[in-house]
Amino acid sequence: MSTHTLSVLVENKPGVLTHVAGLFARRAFNISSLAVGPTEDERVSRMTIVVDGASTPIEQVQNQLEKLVRVLKVVELHGDAAVQRELALIKVRADPARRSQLLEVAAVFRANVVDMGPETLVLESVSSPAKLNSLLAMLADYGTCELVRTGQVALARGAACITDGPLGVVSAADETGAEADEPAA
Repeated sequence: MSTHTLSVLVENKPGVLTHVAGLFARRAFNISSLAVGPTEDERVSRMTIVVDGASTPIEQVQNQLEKLVRVLKVVELHGDAAVQRELALIKVRADPARRSQLLEVAAVFRANVVDMGPETLVLESVSSPAKLNSLLAMLADYGTCELVRTGQVALARGAACITDGPLGVVSAADETGAEADEPAA
């Protein structure tokens, strides 16, 4: 499946995630992965959005995102030009007779054992989405009984930063404490 990864800088305000998700829902675009977190600037959050490239006109998505009031910047991150990681916690059945083999698989993929019970292991893996998918394929033979993935996060490689150049307007409310959408009293 062909995917597109968008790095979206947004104002760190309540309701921004709802507006962005609503845009995707209104246009019937599916989000494969969504991760949101703060940046080095407390007024700005970064959304990493992965969408299916076959069914989603990426230029249209970018244009629509840029029209949202609280979106500051949208950049598409391309394959090898970006560092992409995802965290997964994987609970695997650990039959005592096969436990050592399971631990070898975990070691090859640099997955850490974060919990061990008499019948299961919980592994933690931080890796590229492709490597994580390979690990999951290997673990399927052992019996994966639970899985949670954080969603992909990504940054462009090289010296350039997404914050280089104009970011759009960070509302004056950040300086005054008032909401930008409210009239001044």
